[in-house]
Amino acid sequence: MEILYGDLASFKIKRSNIVKESILNNKRILAVDDEPDVLEVLTEEILSDAPRCQIDTATSYEKASELLISWTYDLVILDIMGVRGFDLLRLASSGPYPVPTVMLTAHALSPESFKQSIEIGARAYLPKERLGSVVPFLEDVLTYEYGHVWRRVLRLIEGVFVKQWGAYWRTSDPAFWEKFEQKIADKK
Repeated sequence: MEILYGDLASFKIKRSNIVKESILNNKRILAVDDEPDVLEVLTEEILSDAPRCQIDTATSYEKASELLISWTYDLVILDIMGVRGFDLLRLASSGPYPVPTVMLTAHALSPESFKQSIEIGARAYLPKERLGSVVPFLEDVLTYEYGHVWRRVLRLIEGVFVKQWGAYWRTSDPAFWEKFEQKIADKK
């Protein structure tokens, strides 16, 4: 970092050598998970890169739905199991101002829940084991178009799904996956 001194009372920092400010700063995020420790890690990860981000948390469907109705959010992060994540996704993605929503899961990490997340309107789907890289992922959700983010998600989880369910994990509904691939290819 290069510091350019004018006088001792004030100095300017040459920003070209500083890490880019996170787009998550000054955003309001709702994170919902029935495991408080996951919410704590998620909050720490986000605030370490975006200290001016406001994060509301909820550990139940009831509290989360109350917050979704009461506040305007820039981004919502939902667990699937334990908090009725798909019902919350419906709430977040419906209405005149749908909120970009990321599904975060460990126990419901499956091709079926992945497909259901897409169908209901999630912008992304992230395994909890990737919490350490959540900030750049969330920044992408707020920065890039639908197709770019989903292509990144597919690259991220394809290996996990192939390892768990085999190379043909999409065969239960090939028409859906073909249509989805076309949709994300069309949206750069």
